[in-house]
Amino acid sequence: MKLYWRLLGYLRPHFRHYLAAIVFGTLFAAMSGVSLTMIVPFTKIIFEQDVTVGADQTGPIDYSKLLKLDKETFAKLIGGDDKVERLGRFCIILLIVFLIKNIFLYCWSYLIIKVEQGVVRDLRNELFEHYQRLPLEFFHGQKAGELISRITNDITLVRGAVANGLSDLLKNLLLAIVFLALVFAASWKMALATIIIMPPSILLIGIFGKALKANSLITQQRMASITTVLQETVSGIRVVKAFAMEKFEQGRFKKFTNDFYKTMIRLTRIGSIAIPMTEMLGVAAGTVILWYGGKQILQGSGLTADRFFLFLVAMFSLMQPIKVLSRVNIDIQQGLAAGERIFQILDTRPKITEVTNPVALKRFDDAVRFEQVHFHYVEGAFELEDIDFEIKKGQVVALAGPSGGGKSTIVDLIPRFYDPTSGRVTIDGSDLRQVEIGSLRNLLGIVTQETILFNDTVYNNVAYGRTDIGRDAVERALEAACALDFVREMPQGLDTVIGDRGVKLSGGQRQRLAIARALLKDPPILIFDEATSSLDSESEQLITQAISNLLTGRTVIIIAHRLSTIRRADLILVVENGRIVETGDHNDLIIEGGLYKRLYDLQFQDMAI
Repeated sequence: MKLYWRLLGYLRPHFRHYLAAIVFGTLFAAMSGVSLTMIVPFTKIIFEQDVTVGADQTGPIDYSKLLKLDKETFAKLIGGDDKVERLGRFCIILLIVFLIKNIFLYCWSYLIIKVEQGVVRDLRNELFEHYQRLPLEFFHGQKAGELISRITNDITLVRGAVANGLSDLLKNLLLAIVFLALVFAASWKMALATIIIMPPSILLIGIFGKALKANSLITQQRMASITTVLQETVSGIRVVKAFAMEKFEQGRFKKFTNDFYKTMIRLTRIGSIAIPMTEMLGVAAGTVILWYGGKQILQGSGLTADRFFLFLVAMFSLMQPIKVLSRVNIDIQQGLAAGERIFQILDTRPKITEVTNPVALKRFDDAVRFEQVHFHYVEGAFELEDIDFEIKKGQVVALAGPSGGGKSTIVDLIPRFYDPTSGRVTIDGSDLRQVEIGSLRNLLGIVTQETILFNDTVYNNVAYGRTDIGRDAVERALEAACALDFVREMPQGLDTVIGDRGVKLSGGQRQRLAIARALLKDPPILIFDEATSSLDSESEQLITQAISNLLTGRTVIIIAHRLSTIRRADLILVVENGRIVETGDHNDLIIEGGLYKRLYDLQFQDMAI
């Protein structure tokens, strides 16, 4: 129940519209009762003897007698001098009643959809915003398809539990109350018998509800698996085709869709059996009452035909909202299962948080310092130990060493993707844990080995969200990144769409666009994380030239496997097994003859061959 109340909290911004929807739903239920009640005057006008409106009926109408279905009061309300005229007026009133009823139904439907979609939008936005706040560490342990499924499929199911589900619940409860009241008004003795069907129906709804929630959770997990396979296959289609694994991927996808198919069949079977069983309970009770009431009429025991007719119609009308309540329970249970998965994400607290009054960094004036920094991942699989060095403003500092030694992890501490386990990282003397994260990252421009581009134009990829950037500024950034020539040769130049993740470009072209994007930001500190490791020699030369264009007046941190790209660095830090084992410039490290010299000789031999 706590979970459901939490979901209902998302109605708060839309409460005004939701309250209006409830009002219209109540009016619709009331008009449904009025339209049903009109069966009695209709049968009396058609089948009973004429009612003459005499002098005693010229006074005001006693509306309280309408609740007793008084024949003369209905006749006075309808008016007319004979049956035919009264029938015509009755038909007009009937049309008006149903028109008003359906206007109320339309208003309810419109408002509830407005609320429902508003809740879905708000929850989807909140979940996406929470994704943006979570640290990189969270995403390293998650499947992308699973996260996508939470924000698409799961939230779609939540709408049935929150706005529409709750409104349907209230509306059909009101309808059930109205119809039940009419049943009692027609014959309170037989009405008591109808109550017999309620406890079994409620018990059935509860039993099936538990089973539905459990199976709905499994169904959503199956759908998340389908989304994951789809996302991985589309993103890695080049690898799939290169290894001729189309059949393998088809088999993997079919397995997950078949699992989803089985769980959906099970879920539908459980949900579908609740409605007919509830209805059969009602029909069984109604059949007994039909026999009993009909016997009373035939034996002249006091029950009139018009009241019995009203009783029957009201009782069988009562079955419809009870059936809908069973269906609403299915929607609510599915929504609760989806809500449970969504709140698992929303309740994940970011480990990288800001202090109450963080320091805002406006500029970079002095140095970046690592002071006795230790770091390990949660699972303890990797550690940094005693990382202690300084990067002065305007310096070009390179990190070299074997793969997996910790170079990227060291650099990831600067934009505060992670926090040190002990020690501290500072910029201009300010501990990064005391700094406003946005202002910190505004000082940095980062180019990684894995270039992330979007399925958009060249211009939008370079400008990336900045609407105040002119085309001239983008072209200057492209020129500095040695990318302007190939962009001008593209069909629409800056307006050319480059495909998902820049698939229409070569690796070197994608990397140069990423450099242009970093350059346009004009940050005082630039970080290149193995930006040339996967490129051919020609592309590497262009990238190296592009990087050289960026060095003037900036502090640059370079991670590179190819040591030829860092020979001109002011300071080289050689990292192995989470420790800095050598420091110095290229010439000093070659003279020392340590790890750097061995790595350099190996690469030089490879190049010579």
